[in-house]
Amino acid sequence: QVKLVESGGDSVQTGGSLRLSCVLSGWIYTEYCMGWFRQALGKEREGLAALYTGDSNTHYADSVKGRFIISQDRDKNTLYLQMNSLKPDDTAMYYCAAETCAHLPYSDADPLIAPRDFDYWGQGTQVTVSS
Repeated sequence: QVKLVESGGDSVQTGGSLRLSCVLSGWIYTEYCMGWFRQALGKEREGLAALYTGDSNTHYADSVKGRFIISQDRDKNTLYLQMNSLKPDDTAMYYCAAETCAHLPYSDADPLIAPRDFDYWGQGTQVTVSS
């Protein structure tokens, strides 16, 4: 059974940093896509960053480009999201997701990291940024 478990969410002040972790278990594929999403109260789920485990290729939404970094530790089956220069608008529940893929399907020409692209989800971890 595929399971994703996020951790690392916390309450921080504006300008602070957090690192989220997502541990994947029960996954039989050696190369696949993973993504980080967030959903604020009353808003739709937003794709932030995606990574292809085969070559560590990454893609970011414009809203977090330059502030957030997605990375992996394949030995630990763990995905990370380093979040810097946090702002109150970053307050949300953060989710990781996984999907089978042969390459990262995002580019400047096709930039949207859509929730429908992923079938497997964690339960989320809350990030709150206060001013």
